[in-house]
Amino acid sequence: MLDLDEDAFETLVVAELDLLPDDMIDGLDNVVFVVEDRPEDGSLDLLGLYDGVALTERGQYGFGEMPDRIVLYREPLLSICADLDELRDQIHITLVHEIAHFYGIDDARLHDLGWA
Repeated sequence: MLDLDEDAFETLVVAELDLLPDDMIDGLDNVVFVVEDRPEDGSLDLLGLYDGVALTERGQYGFGEMPDRIVLYREPLLSICADLDELRDQIHITLVHEIAHFYGIDDARLHDLGWA
């Protein structure tokens, strides 16, 4: 398991976000990216989470809603990676996966596309 503190991990997440295509990022209105150590249940099974209402499920969406959140879990991601290159790849995959949920793409479709 890699050992990376919160600041170094967050720096990797920001760097991977910067590498994502503009057309993927440009539509992310009212979304925040968050790094947490672990999911609430303390498990290492979940790498990331989209917490919000997908674009395809929204009715009227206007001013004043709390932002949707995309959470990356540091310890689970670190636990599955042997080195920094693998960690960067897993962060990238997790970001794409959770952003896809924002756009309404479910796990089955992500699996078909090779992102799950």
